[in-house]
Amino acid sequence: MELRQLRYFVAVAEHGSFTKAAMAIGMEQPPLSQQIKQFERALGVTLFHRLTRGVELTDIGTALIGQAQAILAMEEDFLGLAHGLARGERGHLRVGLAGAVSLLPIIPQTIRHFRETWPEVVVSFEESNTPALSEALHDRRVDVAIVRPPVTDDRELAVYPLLDEPTVAALPSGHIYEGSGAIRLEMLANEPLIIFPRELGPGFHDAILSACQHAGFTPRMGQQAPQIAATVPLVAAGLGVSVVPQSLSQIHAGGVTFHRIEEPAPSAALAIAVLKGRPAPLVGRFIAALKDACGEWVERSQKIG
Repeated sequence: MELRQLRYFVAVAEHGSFTKAAMAIGMEQPPLSQQIKQFERALGVTLFHRLTRGVELTDIGTALIGQAQAILAMEEDFLGLAHGLARGERGHLRVGLAGAVSLLPIIPQTIRHFRETWPEVVVSFEESNTPALSEALHDRRVDVAIVRPPVTDDRELAVYPLLDEPTVAALPSGHIYEGSGAIRLEMLANEPLIIFPRELGPGFHDAILSACQHAGFTPRMGQQAPQIAATVPLVAAGLGVSVVPQSLSQIHAGGVTFHRIEEPAPSAALAIAVLKGRPAPLVGRFIAALKDACGEWVERSQKIG
């Protein structure tokens, strides 16, 4: 049995006439009649009663027409999915997000716009730290990750810069500099610095310490936070001060004030990481959307600055 024979069978049944069906599918009537006869012989059944004017389904034809239509619908769905996957318009996209990335407005805005533009794409998320997301990419548990570079093991990963997010100083309420606007890092030289373990984000961790060194002091290391976003609650608890990505100021945790840092100020870099090689069309489309959106965000920020 061939799918074209099912299409002929369904066309004749739906039009009730060989002539009308032949016109609808763009072929001559005699070859269509011959194809239906061959199909009936192959199945060992009679599908149509041939009438003086048109045809009607036999009892067996009536019993088979529903399944024939369902098979053709499945074929159409299959082809639609295949073409959608090839164009990057359908499928399942698994996105990894490094610490506090989801709080930077441009990231969720871009993902939302992407989902609205391609509603047949299912997007799922895994939030973790950069090293863990690198492993997830290697293990193919995520398709693309937004990370904080550098990626320690990039032999199999391609990493594309996205943007450098400004940082702010997080101070506990009641701090001597609470009423200040921008502060200089050296003003915090005698404060315990709350920071996350280096292995969770070596690039950002080193950028903070390097900025302190450049400001003329080695920071007093306070309690470690289990992740970047967890530094803010520890500051609120009065355990020290911290330097965090500007997007964390949206947390609005009680007991914390956020302050712009005068130069030298560290930045929190973001990048896209994927497995090396030609990415799947859907992944490539998502990367392009992120690059475009973040590029526009950077341009707007520079104009405002």
